Amino acid sequence: MAAFSSRCSALIPVKGLAAAKSRLAGYLPPAQRAQLVLTMLHHVVATLQASGQLSRIVIVSADERVRACAVSWGAEGWPEEQPGHNAALEAAARRLRTEGVATLLTISADLPLLKSEEVAALLAQGRRYPVVLAPAHDGQGTNALLLRPPLVLPYLFGEESFRRYCEASQRRHLAYSRYESPGLALDIDTPEDLQRSGLVERWLTARSSSHCLREMTPCQSLDIPQP
Repeated sequence: MAAFSSRCSALIPVKGLAAAKSRLAGYLPPAQRAQLVLTMLHHVVATLQASGQLSRIVIVSADERVRACAVSWGAEGWPEEQPGHNAALEAAARRLRTEGVATLLTISADLPLLKSEEVAALLAQGRRYPVVLAPAHDGQGTNALLLRPPLVLPYLFGEESFRRYCEASQRRHLAYSRYESPGLALDIDTPEDLQRSGLVERWLTARSSSHCLREMTPCQSLDIPQP
């Protein structure tokens, strides 16, 4: 267990805050969408930390504000070395592999229901399978990808990524496991997703209170219960 944890790290990609959550544009103004991104990212980082099974947590983003928040939360903030989502992840994964990381969990930043026991269960499967996939609630996207070693599969995030990861594993004759849980399934892209998460009442309260998101400092977040 100790040997596995010491060589297992997490990688979290985050888009620039200016372009954050565009499908929520009709529901939330830009500043509040940006704060929502930071809120959920903080929760994911804290949950990964609470699992106690990761030696490093690296946030990759072209946004300096995101990277500054990562550092303030005890994670690492890396700039994107390559343009494009998958290319930036590949560059970061290659660097981590060079630095001795043997198992790499790439996980979405927008998982407000994520629990530390779900992280632990997914990592436990990674001791038996070189590839572990956690699908999004729509069954098409992939919210977590555990690879042992890093880059044993290429990054294929995008449309129908879950299917494509399964097919890529089969082509390479890699045993893979599907791990499903509520906290890993629900990512936030639409108002309906936000409604499902149970955060709407908190969100509306924050919008109307003296602690409105636009008055928060960049690394503050809404009150998502921490693990």
